[in-house]
Amino acid sequence: MPAHDWNASSYDAISIPHREWGAGVLERLELVGDETVLDAGAGTGRITEMLLARLPRGRVIAVDSSPAMTERARERLPRDRATVICADLLELELPEPVDAIISTATFHWIADHQALFARMRALLRPDGQFVAQCGGQGNLANVRAAAERVVAREPYAAHLAAVPAPWNFASPLCTRGRLERAGFQVSACWLVAAPSTPPAPHEFLGTVVFHAHLRHLPAELRDPFLDAVLAELDEPPVLDYVRLNWDASARERTNA
Repeated sequence: MPAHDWNASSYDAISIPHREWGAGVLERLELVGDETVLDAGAGTGRITEMLLARLPRGRVIAVDSSPAMTERARERLPRDRATVICADLLELELPEPVDAIISTATFHWIADHQALFARMRALLRPDGQFVAQCGGQGNLANVRAAAERVVAREPYAAHLAAVPAPWNFASPLCTRGRLERAGFQVSACWLVAAPSTPPAPHEFLGTVVFHAHLRHLPAELRDPFLDAVLAELDEPPVLDYVRLNWDASARERTNA
């Protein structure tokens, strides 16, 4: 597995809050059952599998940039109704437009949301649905503050002090504007507080929250870094998640 890749086995086992959020996103998607739906940032395919159950005559395209995640998704999803692609969402090309796009817990890892939304619009047929959720403004503020206190100390500062934050936690106002400029009609865009206490906090922080930080640390400092962050939080630790949601549809393109 590449040093920058996700730990798909661990993520598959412990990402319980993400599955619950994903199920909520699926409930907002209006489906007849014969559509082709893109899961943008499908991970190990757990949410894609739920989506496929709502498409008895349809199919899914599951895309993720992680080789480990897409390998696990290929193992999980039926090949006759699911296409799994390892690709950067900003560069994704498909042979035909899809009927809908969903995404859960992915887009905050992408810095350029304007380019992302333009690419999603290019992949979606007119009037197609774009329903998504990701980390939003204020997401994990307390956890990030705890990590910043640890990063300011040695031996971690030497490795992490100059590393930029890997997340883009956008506001509903900015997100609505970007979606509209990309060619979407936005029916709703909102934040939801979703605090969570993971059953295995050390593994959860390492696999889900700070995996991008850990790749900048030597192996012998990774566990101590996570322990130090946990020591800054309450016991048991409550991860102060804030989720950004939107429901949108693709406007008809014009030549104007």
